[in-house]
Amino acid sequence: MPDLLTESERPSWFKYPRHFMRAVELGVLDLDPWQLLEGKWLRVRLDGLAKRYPDRQLVPFFRDMGSDDVACWEAGKGERVVIVHDFAGPGWEDSGEFPDFITWFKDAAGRALDFE
Repeated sequence: MPDLLTESERPSWFKYPRHFMRAVELGVLDLDPWQLLEGKWLRVRLDGLAKRYPDRQLVPFFRDMGSDDVACWEAGKGERVVIVHDFAGPGWEDSGEFPDFITWFKDAAGRALDFE
């Protein structure tokens, strides 16, 4: 089982979406070039995003290994997935958005199948 944020580490507004947790349970998270954020790197990215974008409350869950894009959940957006181009200047970081994890996952899986 991946090392995700514990209940005490998660922001009070956040709970992992059911479909994400099901994908974790099934182990269907190999979505090259996207990599699941877990363990130390999840916590480093969570802290870094908070420092780089202090006006946003983001919980990252995947990173694109070919760019600085990070898939996140954001406070006030429910289960919507926002893609943040990390390290961009504040106000320039928005790189995309999906209505929910399933929609993001289908897109990422489709790209993984086409990835060369």
